[in-house]
Formats: sequence, structure tokens, C-alpha cells
Amino acid sequence: MGWELGGARVLITGAASGIGLACAEAFAAQGCTLILSDIDARAVEQVGARLGARLALATNISSAEDVANLLSAVEAATGGVDVLINNAGIGYLGAFEDTAIAEWQRVIDINVIGMVRIIQAFLPGMRRSGQRGAIVNIASTAGFAPTASMSAYAASKHAVVGLSEVLAMELHDTPIAVTIVAPGIVNTNIVKASANMAPTISPSQIERLQAYYDSKGCAPDVIARDIVRGVERGTPVVHSGPYARLLCTMIRLSRRLARRVAISSSREIGFLPPAAG
Repeated sequence: MGWELGGARVLITGAASGIGLACAEAFAAQGCTLILSDIDARAVEQVGARLGARLALATNISSAEDVANLLSAVEAATGGVDVLINNAGIGYLGAFEDTAIAEWQRVIDINVIGMVRIIQAFLPGMRRSGQRGAIVNIASTAGFAPTASMSAYAASKHAVVGLSEVLAMELHDTPIAVTIVAPGIVNTNIVKASANMAPTISPSQIERLQAYYDSKGCAPDVIARDIVRGVERGTPVVHSGPYARLLCTMIRLSRRLARRVAISSSREIGFLPPAAG
């Protein structure tokens, strides 16, 4: 049966912009009780006030102290959560040889360990409640079929997929569903932050990338609507946005073909040199 989400307590990380903000709006429209967190204190407070959130708190998910403070605040405000949307994360663009170990560590700490911290904090309470629940982990199509110049990001999203698959197995006999979300091309700030690009990424490459996303990407609310439906139905994997399902299916059928398509896309964006000849 579908899940009537009205009144469900929904925690969304990275809720002040992009897919997280769109999720906050989408779950608010379902009558859910919103619990919002984001590293940007002012932005998350403004979003929380606009949407009538029960709680809106600045949280750096890579900080164990911040996550513990979030857990305490949520338990005091709502008693716990029913739906956990692990959306907070960063991108990083740069060829493998141009990506420093410090950047690898930062991407993994936020995109993987940060997600682990949040799940470890909130899952025990979800299990104790004995009620229907959902853990939604935002991965990426790059977690299945990446393109060039995103080795650290793709590795982190592959890790999210693997984490989610194991978590789904371990929670199989509980009322808590685990959903992996694999967005395709989405216009969010994750591709516009210069701090998340290797110094060797040129302005012309950034312009070509932005033009690519502008022409082929979708708005975050497309992803958010699919996430709501996925939670209602307990869908194991949500492929959403342009090319998401196609690419994830293609790599299962033929890795060679999927790689050729990814190489072509990488050349179009400017992250690989043109084909010889």
C-alpha cells in the first residue's frame, strides 16, 4: 500500500538550496512536519520560516558534534523522524591527476561519512518507534555511470549506492525502507561552486559545463516530486531527471557502450580532448 505522508516527520539535510530545498517544498505540500538542516544557517532559517518547519538548524554533517546537536534538537522538538532525506553533499570536478588527496578526503568526509553520521544518529530512534519509516540517500547517476573529471565525486556516490544496498538488506525485515536516488542532469549550485573544482578547470570549461546543464538539465523540483513518490511507494531506486534511467540501464547491459557514451559527453563538455582525427 502507498504511504499517506501527511503528518510524517521528515528530516532533510542540505535543505536550503537545490534538491534539498525542492524536497522541503514537496514534502511540505504533502502536509509533512518539516525538520530542516543545512550548513548555511541564515538560508535554512529563512526556508524554515517560509515553509513553517518545526525545526530549522545549521548543521555541518561532517562534524560529529553538529550531528549530535541536531539529534538532540530533533528529539526535543518532534520526538524523532519518520523520513530521513540524506541530501547534503558537495560536488568536485577535476581530472584524477589534478585532484589532491585533501580534496578526496573532503568529498568523502561530507558525501559518505557525513551521511553515515546522520544515519547512525537517527536510525536507532526510527527502529525503536516500530513505525513505518524511510531512509532516502541521494546518490547520483554518477554513482552508476560517471563521466570524466569526477573521480572523487563518482567514488563517493558509488559508496552511497553500496552503503544503501547493504542498509536495505539489514533493514529488510523492519518497516523502514531504503531508497537510493540517482538524479540525472539537474541544475543546482553543485555545478556552480568554484571551490569544488580543481584549479586546472578553465573558465571556458566552466562555461561549457554550465551551458550543458542549462540546455539538458531539469529543475530540482522534478527530482523532489519523484522522491516523494518513491517514499510513498517504498521504491528501492529512484531514477529521476534527464538520462538517469537510460545511463543506469545502459551500464548494466554494456559497460563498453556506456563508457563510449560517457566519453562522448565528456568531450562535449570539454573534460576530454576531441577524438583524434
